[in-house]
Order: sequence, then C-alpha cells, then structure tokens
Amino acid sequence: MPASHPHLSHPKYRPDIDGLRAIAVLAVVAFHAFPGLIRGGFIGVDVFFVISGFLISTIIFKSLDRDAFSFREFYARRIKRIFPALLCVLIASFTFGWFALLAEEYKQLGKHIAAGAGFVSNFALWSEAGYFDIAADVKPLLHLWSLGIEEQFYIVWPFVLWFSWRRKFNLFALTLLVAAISFCLNVYGVSKDSVATFYSPQTRFWELLCGSMLAWLALYKKDFFSRVGLRLDGMLCSVIGRERSGSDGKTLANVLSVIGFLLILIGFWCVSKKVEFPGKWALLPVLGAVLIIASGSGAFLNRWVLSNKIAVWFGLISFPLYLWHWPILSFLRIMESGVPSRRARIAAVLLSIALAWITYRFIERPIRLGVQSKMKVCVLAVLMFVCGLAGYGVYKADGLGSRASLDKHYGSIELAAAYPHMPYRNEACDNLYPELKGYFFCLVSKDYAPEILIMGDSHSNQYYKSLARKLPDKSVMNLGAQSCIPFSSVTHMSASGCENNLIVALKFAAETSSIKTVYLAGYWSYLASGGFGIYNENYRLPRALTDKEADSFVEVGRKVLAELVRSGKEIIFLSDNPDLEFNVRSCFEYRPLVIGGNKVREVCGMSRVDYEARYKVYSDMFSKLVSEFPSVKVYSPKNVFCDDKYCYGSSGGKPLYYNSDHLTIFGADLVIDDLLGKYPVK
Repeated sequence: MPASHPHLSHPKYRPDIDGLRAIAVLAVVAFHAFPGLIRGGFIGVDVFFVISGFLISTIIFKSLDRDAFSFREFYARRIKRIFPALLCVLIASFTFGWFALLAEEYKQLGKHIAAGAGFVSNFALWSEAGYFDIAADVKPLLHLWSLGIEEQFYIVWPFVLWFSWRRKFNLFALTLLVAAISFCLNVYGVSKDSVATFYSPQTRFWELLCGSMLAWLALYKKDFFSRVGLRLDGMLCSVIGRERSGSDGKTLANVLSVIGFLLILIGFWCVSKKVEFPGKWALLPVLGAVLIIASGSGAFLNRWVLSNKIAVWFGLISFPLYLWHWPILSFLRIMESGVPSRRARIAAVLLSIALAWITYRFIERPIRLGVQSKMKVCVLAVLMFVCGLAGYGVYKADGLGSRASLDKHYGSIELAAAYPHMPYRNEACDNLYPELKGYFFCLVSKDYAPEILIMGDSHSNQYYKSLARKLPDKSVMNLGAQSCIPFSSVTHMSASGCENNLIVALKFAAETSSIKTVYLAGYWSYLASGGFGIYNENYRLPRALTDKEADSFVEVGRKVLAELVRSGKEIIFLSDNPDLEFNVRSCFEYRPLVIGGNKVREVCGMSRVDYEARYKVYSDMFSKLVSEFPSVKVYSPKNVFCDDKYCYGSSGGKPLYYNSDHLTIFGADLVIDDLLGKYPVK
C-alpha cells in the first residue's frame, strides 16, 4: 500500500454504540444466569453481530476509498483487540478444569480450547450436537461459537471487498446480494436442520452484512438520506405536532431509535429456546440494532440511555464480560451437579463483571493502546497457537485421567466416561449391508450374516456389546435408530420420520434367512408418547400418554409383531428397564472439586410402588399387545433392578445407569445374563 496512507481509517467514536453493546451483553448474561427473567436474552449476540459488521465495514470502506487498506494492519488490530481477553479466559478455563473436571469432561474442554484458539468453535459444537451429546450448560466454552462466526467473517469479508473494489464492482449491490442469499439459507435451513443453521457462518453472515450495508449507506448516501430524512421528519412533525416547525431530523431519529428499541424488547419477550432460531425471528434484534445505529448519537434514547456513563462503561467491558460470564456459570453448574442457587448465580455474575473490568483495564487496554510494536502481535499469535496446541494435546490424551486431582476413585466410575456403548456402527455391518448405511446403529459381531438381531433404538443398542460377548459363537447384529424403531405411535413416527426406518428394518428382519432370533427393545414409554415431560442433563421422563397415542402404539405394534411372527423367527419382546427419576450421579462422590461438599443420596433408588404406578399405563398397553401373539416371548428386566421396596441405580457401589434411562455396561451385563438364563439361545 502507498506510504502516504500508512494507517487504516476508523469511524468516529460513538458512545451510544458502546451503550448498545451494554444492552446486548447484559441481556446475554441475564439470560444465562436467570433464564426465567429474560427468556430471549440470547438475541443479544445478534445485536453484537450487527455492531461488528457496521464498525468493521466502516473501517474497510473508508480505508479502501483512501487506498490505505492494509491486510497486515487490519489483522494486527484484530489480534490486539481479541486475543488478550480470549487468552485470559482460555488459560483460566484450562487451569481451573485441571482441578474441577473429570477426564472425559477435561478431554472435551481441551477440544473446545483448541477450537476456540482456532476460531472454529461453531463447527466443533455443530459436530457434537446429537442424541448423546452432553447438556450445553456444562460446556464452559460453548459461547465461543459466536466469536468463531465473527472471526470467519473477518477473514472472508475483507478479501471479498478488497477484490471487488479492485475490480470496480458495486460494493453495496454485492453486499446486498450476499446478505440476501445468507438470509434465504437461514430461513430455509432453520426448519430443515436448526442446529446447522444456528452454527453455520453462511446462515449467520447476513446479520453482520446488515451492519455492512448500513455502513455503506452512512458513508456514501449520507446526503441523499439527509434530504429524504428531512422530508420524512417534516411529515412526522406535522403529524405529531400542532404546528409545523422547521425540520431538523431529530423527530425521525427519535422515531427510528424508539422503533429499534421496541423491536429488540419484543425479541427479548417473544423469542425463546422453543422457537426456531435464527430464522425470521432474528430480524427482530438485527433490524432493531440497525435502526438504533442509523438514528445517530443525537436521538433522545441514544443520548440519554445508551450514552450514559454506566451504559458506556458496560459497553467498554462487554467483550471480556461476554467471555468470562459463561465459563464461570458453567463451571459452577458442573461443580454443583445441577442448577446453582440464585445467590451463587448472582455471585458468579458479579465475579464476571469484576474480572471483565480487570481484563479490560490491565490487559486488553494496555495491549491495544500502549506502545505499538510488531512484537506484541507476534507474541499474542504464538501464545494463542500454544494455547490451542495444549488444548488439542489434552483432547488427544483423553483428558489426562492420571491427574493428581483424580487420584481417588473418581476416574474408575463408569458414568464419568463417555456414553459406553460406542461405536454406533462398525465395518462388518457396512461391508455386509451397505444399503443400511442410513441407520444410526448398525453393528455386526462377526464377518458373516447375523443369526441374532436386536432391533430398536438406543435402548436396544445398550445391550449389543453384552449380547455379543455372552454369545461368542453367534453373529449378533444391532440395527436401529435413536428415538425410532422397533415401533412407535403413529403420531411419533410421522413427526420424527421413523416410518421409513421401520419399514426397511422390518423387511430386513423378516426376509434375512440367517436370522433365527429377533429381540425387540426400546425406550417404549418414550416411543409411545413421543416426547419428554422432564428433560435436562440430570434425568428425563416421558410425558403423559394420551388414549389416542396408546391406541396408535398398540395398532402399529400389532402389525410389526404379526409380520415378524409370519416370518417364522423366534421373537423376544424386551420390556424396558426402569427409568430413574433422579440423577444417578448423585449416588456417588465422583467430583474432584465441589462447592459445599458432595451431596450423596442415602439410597440410590426410587420407590418401586411409585415407579409401577407411573409405568402402569405402559404395562397395560404392552400386556394387551403381546397377549394377541402367544408365540412371542416376553422378558422384563424389572426384577434385575428392583426389590420389594426400591428400584436401584447402583449395585455393589457400581452404577447400573449411565444417565436416567441408559444402562452402563455393568447394568446391561446383568440384564443379558438374566435374559439368557430365562431364554437360552439354541
């Protein structure tokens, strides 16, 4: 770049934009700490996207106009702006996790540190989202997904604008086109794959590009919009006031600002985790932020609300506050094995604010505004690389289970590990039956056709390893899909898309001549109701079953059993293991670091009477169904887990369950031993 223009241009400082940052970050913090207080607070992230797009694009447009744009300077400034606070949080999380996390948890943290340092957290989290993924609340670096999208925008967009400027393309038309495509992908994708749409940069860039378009209009169409604005202002004055006075643009600015505030407030109130987001709902915070910024610093709300000293102060520390608050809340939740008390969450928020100010005042600000040197940038880049490398090392080392903090029995507890019934597919199944690659669970224990098939959802998959090990001379196959086959109520099949899976699996089971025995297993109560009344990381229970769903379940089951019976195979129907109404982890002193001491249940069990009363509607339904097929054998594992008084979650100090309804290997072994004792395989 020419020596006469050595520096990038920067927009004039607007305190109201810092105030808008304050609203965005405080909404996000409030939502994470007190979700019942502001259920749509997470849309503050979308406000951040607009602000970032506006400021970054203003810098790029002005610098290109002056022929002063420098990629080296642009990315050096980004590094000095983002790396200091991010490094503090990554290193603090890495250090605290050493003492507070179990091996599997520390392994995942290492992966997220590496992804955060590489600004690809959104892709890492996207890849993890699934049936057996742990709850979002216990991922201390979950919030870095948004930083990943912003950084990906910072990498791509400057090159696109620079290239287009050199080729003399219309930058506004280009920005509008890309934003429109991104928005359409977002609206189309949110109903098809909400997780991908939430984390994908291509479905989020439109939010930043709305800020970019505003920046272009503010720079190059200022006179045009000033003239149009004065006319509109005059019209508004004539409508609002009794006497028409001279137009100065203030009325229009105030109206735009008020509308912007209302859109964001409506978003805070109406948007929740239950709606498909981002989709069209993201227009509320995005347009709200655009209107507030467009109204200018002179608008009444911008001047008196956003530009006041408290709002500006929170705006200045907004980036480190965003980085600090979630790891603190998440670690707190992990150590308390549940939702922390209100007092603890208040303390966590106050600690986040204090750390954010310290980070801004003593780390971020001196590095950004102190003596400028290339060495700063190099050191920050090297530190970030080393931090990411360390995280990746922990991930590859499986969370360093030999850490001193795990010297006790914590690491030996099965439930401290990942879901124990992986892998979900194997090479033998793929080679023998490539047409079944669409199934989530496809496993064969030998290199030849199966003699025994266990068909169902994850509650059949939990028995595969045990069954294959107990029957070493047999080829055992597991075929299934999470939350799906062997059969469900019609309503659940239609809603979840399980019908095609069932048709293919049933045909395979009936027509494969090598299969002599078919086990049908599943989370029957869930498959009948198609939903959970309680669902969190501690435990989950299916919702109440309607008469229509019960009748539908029996009707579908009747058709499935009839076809299998006609095939001449031995059919064994496995009733489900009891699903716990408590967190099985509360039965053990398994945490290396806790607040207020480990709270261990006196009895790791639930009342058998209460469980049977809750499960009676399903028991009656199953009895009615199987009574029509005398040749179908029925096995219930209930007595493996229950005595006269309790149904237990542990035995001999070992967990029977991985979570509230899936068994550990130990629990599954007990069931299969009992099953084979009652119905030996010929």
